[in-house]
Amino acid sequence: MQAILGKKIGMTQYITKEGALIAATALEAGPCLVTDVKNNQKHGYKAMQIGYGDVKEKNVSKAYKTPLLKKNLPIKRWLREVRLSPEENAEVGQEIKADLFKAGDLVDVRGKSIGKGFAGGMKRWHWRGGPGSHGSMFHRRIGSVGASSFPSRTWPGHHMPGHMGDATITAQNLEVLKVDVAQNLILVKGAVPGGDNALLYIRRSLKQPAGLKPKAAPKVKEKKDPLKAAKQAAAGGKKK
Repeated sequence: MQAILGKKIGMTQYITKEGALIAATALEAGPCLVTDVKNNQKHGYKAMQIGYGDVKEKNVSKAYKTPLLKKNLPIKRWLREVRLSPEENAEVGQEIKADLFKAGDLVDVRGKSIGKGFAGGMKRWHWRGGPGSHGSMFHRRIGSVGASSFPSRTWPGHHMPGHMGDATITAQNLEVLKVDVAQNLILVKGAVPGGDNALLYIRRSLKQPAGLKPKAAPKVKEKKDPLKAAKQAAAGGKKK
């Protein structure tokens, strides 16, 4: 199983064995329930559908809850499909917990960033802006957006003021610092997209192999006694 659903609890600090203080994010990972398994041998597609979170039956549509009720499964608030490799197998009703990962693994966390509303170009794209003195007519404005003769239009993809945030973001290669299976908690290094209690999709890192190479301990330089070194130099470099 390569992925699990969860939610963001909040940011905290983690102290390593060496005493270093690391900014970390606490995630609630699962427990998730396998609600469906797809195995299309013709097209080579194999996947499972997992559900996470509790919701009242009256708050979901009939089309949403009918497939779950037919299988005698509890209704879940969120449903997502996870691709499986040909060697992996899953069964309907199977439970997936936080023990899917362990300390040292690398994960990708996908979520929806916090919406900032309508923002100008300086806030949205970090423009430098114009002169701030009196008499200037160009402070935080957008300025010219297209040439006059050619192409006589605005180039596609031009950075402009607009809606900022509220977009799907994936934070890649985050190190798992600690896993608490009893409380379904995962502590990852750094920040993840979204606000507190936001839905997250946590999967194994795709662009790097899982796990981190152990870091070599820094070499400690031996301190030299200046008085002892002066005596050795006076004696011709011979140790006494």
